[in-house]
Amino acid sequence: MSDQKRTRELISGLMLAAGTISAYFLAREVIVPYLSKLADPDREKNEQARLKAQANLQRIRRKQADGDGDGEDGTDASRHGNRLENLVLNEYENQVALEVVAPEDIPVGFDAIGGLEEIIEELKESIIYPLTMPHLYRHGGALLAAPSGVLLYGPPGCGKTMLAKAVAHESGASFINLHISTLTEKWYGDSNKLVRAVFSLAKKLQPAIIFIDEIDAVLGTRRSGEHEASGMVKAEFMTLWDGLTSTNAAGVPNRIVVLGATNRINDIDEAILRRMPKKFPVPLPGMEQRRRILQLVLGDTKRDPESFDLNYIARVTAGMSGSDIKEACRDAAMVPMREYIRQQRASGAGMSRVNPDHVRGIRTEDFFGRRGGRVLAAESQPRETSTTNAPSKASSDEYEDVEEDEADKVATSA
Repeated sequence: MSDQKRTRELISGLMLAAGTISAYFLAREVIVPYLSKLADPDREKNEQARLKAQANLQRIRRKQADGDGDGEDGTDASRHGNRLENLVLNEYENQVALEVVAPEDIPVGFDAIGGLEEIIEELKESIIYPLTMPHLYRHGGALLAAPSGVLLYGPPGCGKTMLAKAVAHESGASFINLHISTLTEKWYGDSNKLVRAVFSLAKKLQPAIIFIDEIDAVLGTRRSGEHEASGMVKAEFMTLWDGLTSTNAAGVPNRIVVLGATNRINDIDEAILRRMPKKFPVPLPGMEQRRRILQLVLGDTKRDPESFDLNYIARVTAGMSGSDIKEACRDAAMVPMREYIRQQRASGAGMSRVNPDHVRGIRTEDFFGRRGGRVLAAESQPRETSTTNAPSKASSDEYEDVEEDEADKVATSA
């Protein structure tokens, strides 16, 4: 009987131990994660953001390491240094780090912008050089430091966002492309912490550019009836932008520039405008700028040497933005292709045998008429046309008596 009793006790002990082990694994694998999720419902999202931000910064670090030179001119290795090495970010900085864009990933440079040479030159002298080569401006102290804010304003489609991309590409500075959705959180107070994370991350990555497109939607005029959370975000942004922590111990401003773009400058808060001392108007393109835009947009597009007049198109596109001119060129370039396809279908030939070399070049007449997009005004067409309604090659000479001031009047008034 004693052996049976010991056996039962042994079995009971094993069962108790098995139950204890099962309870331990159940608690570790199910209960603890569940309680953790209840305590921090955004834990999984924050962990994913941390991993993505780390991968993004690692990729940028590799690009910078591949492009760094010997640093003798202060623009490469000495500029980047080891600012991304051993970088420790909190959960809010990890979310903002997802918006960091490597300059090499931006395919737009100043050469891709038609005109605006004066603005481009001043952007280089007052922003890019002080940000990336501060030793050149050291003799001027804080007076020659990069401005805390820059605003690009003007009608839609005139190249404000393209200018911002070009500044990011040419400067090589860390570029934080800040979206409205990045600063929007469901938890009260988290938006303020994200704003703080924007500036703390920019300080760690400096020289840095914080770009806000349509800045009037984020930092618009404060009103008495707006939501409390929106007003707190604006106040937090302004405090960090131009507050006690915006300079170092020597009183020199941090190498951080807030770059904004808008077509509604009157809707921006006055305190925000005060923090953006550099304001560049980007108006509708004039005659010479329209010609340059046409040259860039058309590029290697096949043209009819007998029936295409670039100067005439530049004249009749007065009052159009750069975006409008680009779409007009796109519509005009589709006309020869559409004609060729219809000819192929009419002849019964298969579309697989289409030879693009047989498509005619673009003509001036292709810019007029219904093309499914922006249509040039009918009254802008030449007064003397052939049966095909195409102006001759000498059409621009025919209109030498037309004053260019009339063509640029719309751009000047804008």
